[in-house]
Amino acid sequence: MTQKIKIHLADDHLVLIDGLTNLLTTVPDFEIVGSSSNGLTILDEVTANNAEILILDLSMPEKDGIEVLKEFQQKGFPCKVIILSSYDDLKIIKEVMNLGASGYLTKKCAGENIIEAVDAVHQGQEYFCNSVREKIFNTFTENNPKLNKNNFPENSILTSRELEIVTLISLEYSGKEISEQLFISTNTVETHRKNIMKKLQTKNTIGLVKYAIKNNLIKS
Repeated sequence: MTQKIKIHLADDHLVLIDGLTNLLTTVPDFEIVGSSSNGLTILDEVTANNAEILILDLSMPEKDGIEVLKEFQQKGFPCKVIILSSYDDLKIIKEVMNLGASGYLTKKCAGENIIEAVDAVHQGQEYFCNSVREKIFNTFTENNPKLNKNNFPENSILTSRELEIVTLISLEYSGKEISEQLFISTNTVETHRKNIMKKLQTKNTIGLVKYAIKNNLIKS
């Protein structure tokens, strides 16, 4: 029997807790093990119920999501954290990712992306909902005239995230620089790099550059 992924929900709105519970429990491999309505009790509760994933609202009473992450960072993370927020401000997103969050969803896209987010984060990946990821990369694109995002091939064997990574690699950005620009860890960048090279059947960066040029990912 497959062990279920234990999820703890933290939000001060019962309607949202109920909605997420109803959605997440449609997945046989997910189990809701608890919920919190204020930030003060979260650490004790997720530790007690052995939660693997915490879905955390930033706007919690008593202690907000930022403060909860700081407490986790100080005392040791008991689980992986997906932030749920009404805001898509890049400064906030960067701050929570630097504090150790593994994912970020806006409440508008939670229903569409929450199941995928839990799966990704549980597998050790970082996750952003589509609107947040678009905003991050679009902001980066505006300051980099050689990027040609609008010409990403529709039927590529690479995912949208992998196309972003291969583009930046082709522009000679280091793993650290890519991680800083896209708010992901250097380990995640390296994992993407390996997956890209495997898919493209290339053994070095030159092959990635050729792919980027052939598919018009960068402007000459």
